[in-house]
Amino acid sequence: MKNVLISGVCGGMGKAAAELLLNSGYSVYGIDIRDFCEINGVNYAKADLSEEGGTDGAKEKFSGVKFCAILHFAGIYNMDSLIEMSERDYEKIFRVNVFGAFRVNRAFFPQIEKGGKIVITSSELAPLDPLPFTGIYGVTKTALEKYADALRMEVNLLGISVSVIRPGAVQTSLLDVSTAALDRLCEKTELYTCNAEKFRRIVNNVENKNVSPEKVARLAKKAVESKRPKYVYNLNRNFLLRLLSAMPKRFQVWVIAKIISDKKTPR
Repeated sequence: MKNVLISGVCGGMGKAAAELLLNSGYSVYGIDIRDFCEINGVNYAKADLSEEGGTDGAKEKFSGVKFCAILHFAGIYNMDSLIEMSERDYEKIFRVNVFGAFRVNRAFFPQIEKGGKIVITSSELAPLDPLPFTGIYGVTKTALEKYADALRMEVNLLGISVSVIRPGAVQTSLLDVSTAALDRLCEKTELYTCNAEKFRRIVNNVENKNVSPEKVARLAKKAVESKRPKYVYNLNRNFLLRLLSAMPKRFQVWVIAKIISDKKTPR
């Protein structure tokens, strides 16, 4: 029986991947920040990936287990003004979205089998130019992809492959988190009150075109089982976001200003 390790196993995409792999005959080991895992059959250990040493307990519990793949689904979302957000919030999203993958890979890499796979879930925003208020999330996902690219160059020399999954909007709790984050931004901002309200309509339009976490899980399984997995798997990419990102940067700024700016907004 093949063993896989899944970070963020209790979330929507991680849970879908765990259930799919369990039903396919894999033995699933999972880590998450939650106290308990409600997925029957998962060998679970709590881990706080935002903290150095947060994987120590899981490392000890899963000692001796050889993995054919590590799947990364752990991550958090935030939407905020880069001028107004706190340094604590700025740092926290990096600790989870970027450092989390680094810590899991560093801790469990010695347990990956020859020819094993590392699959990192990024975002469709990672290769695109950032949008206002989603910038902090996009910055972390772009950094995560650069980390994945660099990691691939290194571990390929050791017979390990690295793939990235770039999903657009997915039907998970992150959609609710996104809505709540935008609500908080609209309530607290002193610089962009009117702009943020207009931006809410754009975000809702993008997130309404979402896919199920099971589709992401199937892509992850495909990467795990492929002899030559793709470097990047794209899913549910938004055409308008790609079109905007392909435009000259000066034109992008002009378009965004036309869509969401308000002359009455204080400066």
